[in-house]
Amino acid sequence: MKKWGFLLLGMSLFFIGGQVYSPGLDIELESQISSYETDKRAAELQEVEVNANQLHAGDLLLVNREYAAEEQGIKQDLIDLANQQELVEGFSIFEKELVLSKEIANRFVEMMAAARTDGVSNFVMTSGYRSFSQQEALYEEMGSSFALPAGHSEHHLGLSLDVGSTEMKMEKAPEGKWIEENSWKYGFILRYPKDKTDVTGIEYEPWHIRYVGLPHSVIMKEKNFVLEEYLVYLKNEKRISATVNDKNYLISYYPVSEAENIRVQKGSSYEISGDNMEGIIVTEY
Repeated sequence: MKKWGFLLLGMSLFFIGGQVYSPGLDIELESQISSYETDKRAAELQEVEVNANQLHAGDLLLVNREYAAEEQGIKQDLIDLANQQELVEGFSIFEKELVLSKEIANRFVEMMAAARTDGVSNFVMTSGYRSFSQQEALYEEMGSSFALPAGHSEHHLGLSLDVGSTEMKMEKAPEGKWIEENSWKYGFILRYPKDKTDVTGIEYEPWHIRYVGLPHSVIMKEKNFVLEEYLVYLKNEKRISATVNDKNYLISYYPVSEAENIRVQKGSSYEISGDNMEGIIVTEY
């Protein structure tokens, strides 16, 4: 039995226990929310340098109708998958030129290997990174309920991709069900779920997934958050702690006005992402 557990630390004391099951996989989730100790000794901390552009770069950027993608938010490791056969394993690609972040492509290949183990294998990637002109053409074709105007699509970042089934529409396909039930284990989220259209402003898209990384995707799954809700949660809580697969994480939110005061535990690794609004998120592990 494969176990997925994490420990969340927020501002109040609460305990939730439960299990989530998906076909062929037994997953145990356990969460505990309690007060967070903030009295670390200064000798245990090191300062982190954050520049002004960081607000608009990283894996947790919110890009939607209200917040546009900035140039510094575009992944710098974009590649054409058609020229990277080792990164097209376990799925096919729909377009002759399909561009995606190399890092995200590697994560997707890992997820596809897990899907094949579960007997689900008819995946096709139909879209990855899009330029502004490509998004403008799509917006004119699909309309505002199913597409976002140029500059306001996650596809500009290189973090999002559309994936379908070669057999049938994703909303009915085993591939769509597998993505919805399992993508969060590999750092991806279903960005526009059926029950959150009032929050995202976009109709249900079972084909559109977005990389946010661990432990963020796990926490979002546990709390049934879409990205908009998760970023509000981090802003309100300021700090949460999570343990996923025996790996400990500390996630801290800083208003951009306080970004010069960011400190992390000495000896820890960390990742920094802006939220594309007004905050910087530091994930230590």
